[in-house]
Parts: sequence; C-alpha cells; structure tokens
Amino acid sequence: MVAAVSGQAAAPSPLFIATPLTEVGVFTSGIEGPACDVDGNVYAVNYERQGTIGRIRPDGSGEIYLELPQGSVGNGIRFGAQREMYVADYVGHNVFKVQPKSRAITIYSHNPNMNQPNDLAMAPGGVLYASDPNWTEGSGQIWRIGLDGNATRLVSDIGTTNGIEVSPDGRTLYVGGSDERVIWAFDIDVDGTISGQRIVIRFADHGLDGLRSDVDGNLYVTRYGAGTVVKVSPSGRILQEIDVLGARPSNICLGGLDGRTAYVTEVEHRRFVQFRVDRPGLAWQRLRSQ
Repeated sequence: MVAAVSGQAAAPSPLFIATPLTEVGVFTSGIEGPACDVDGNVYAVNYERQGTIGRIRPDGSGEIYLELPQGSVGNGIRFGAQREMYVADYVGHNVFKVQPKSRAITIYSHNPNMNQPNDLAMAPGGVLYASDPNWTEGSGQIWRIGLDGNATRLVSDIGTTNGIEVSPDGRTLYVGGSDERVIWAFDIDVDGTISGQRIVIRFADHGLDGLRSDVDGNLYVTRYGAGTVVKVSPSGRILQEIDVLGARPSNICLGGLDGRTAYVTEVEHRRFVQFRVDRPGLAWQRLRSQ
C-alpha cells in the first residue's frame, strides 16, 4: 500500500514576524550573546543560572552546554573557523576559547585594563574586536585581539560601546553606543587598527544593544527599551522594524539551517524569540563555508 502524499507544500514562515522559541524564564535576566552554529542550534549565556552557556535546539528545547570557570560570567559569543567558541567574560576581563569536541576551556586573551569585555566581532581572518563599556562612567573602549590572543586597546573614552560587528568585506567596524543612541563606523586599516570614526545612524529615543550583519552588510540592531529590532542599511537607512514581543531585546544572531532565522535574546521574559529574514547571516555564512 502506498501512502498518500499531499500535493501542497507547507507555507513558508512569513518574514519579520517574531514568535517565541523557548519558554519564559529558562534563562536568567543576564540572557545575552547569542551565536548560531550551522546545525540549527543557537547558544546564549546564563541558561538556568549565571555562569553557564545554553544550547537551544530548533524545536526550542535546551540544555546546559557549558559551565564557565567559577566566578566568570559570559556575554558575547562568537564561533571561529574551526568551530571553536570565543566567550567574553565580563567579570574576569577574559576572552575564553572553547574547543568544539572536548568543550575544554582556556583563557585566549586577558587584559586587566579591560572594563569587561562585553561583545565580540570577528574579522574574516580570525582577528577579534571587543567592545568594552564602563557603565558607571558612561565611557567605553574598543579592543583588537590578535591571533596570538594579545589584546590591544584601539580607542578609549568613546562612549558606552556595546554591540559590535565587522562588515562582509572586512573593511568596516561597526560599534553601537548604547547611551549615545548611535552606531559608529570605523575604517579597518591593513594592520587591524581603526580610523575614520563616523556616525552611521542616530536614534531619537531608547538605547541599543547588540548588532549583527547579514551577507549584504545590513545590520540587525536590538533596540533595548523599544522592544524592537531594526534592520539598517550600511548607509544608515532603516529598512525594517520588528516587534520582538518584549521591551528589552539584548542581542541577536542570524542562523538556523539556512542562515535566515534571527534569534533574539529577550530579557523581559528571559527567553529567545525568533523571526525569519530575507538574507542569510554573515557569521553563519562564513562558518558554513569553512
């Protein structure tokens, strides 16, 4: 007997419409630093309790993937070319490196002159850039972390540096200033230093937190306090604004099996929400091509 097969394909999910991925409260209020692998999973810090990294499957179920060393609390997460994970430890002034199979943790970079660090961005060759705010003083720094793990301060006292990303061609560094409500752009020079600071976009109200790029160089920016994610062109034009079902989205990544699902860490309900996008994420595409 041959089973009947419907001739109707499942309708694709509509673009830019947010839905919950996980249950309410599975993370702490420190939910942050989402990063996507190429198998459809998404990771974020502080799953169930502080000091952990959680792995969430496509169906919304999750588990503790990793426990950070005692006293450390993660923030930004990035994957490297060999599937290794880099984690910003904002308490210990570290960037950890996590091996993909053994999950062994080592200190990749440490600098006591860091305030935190907060979030991470990766250039095409593997160099990391780290945002480093000082919330008490309303200032911040930007660091370059070389392939040897050595951290060099590039900018100081610029403002409350937070979300950070490198453009698809590796020539522009974008940094969000949360209190300043701006996204700055810098030229990345041949030696990895930055110059030519300029404002891409200034928002009239509410703060901003994380930001990530798609393969076309458009930025997805979490508007903390506004409860939205905005898609911004490299020239600073708002292309989309998405309600993310909670007032305090902290960060975002683009991934899933095809790179076209946005995952947002949402503080108010301590959960992930997701929505479909039109183009794959830059970090996902780079990871998939390795």
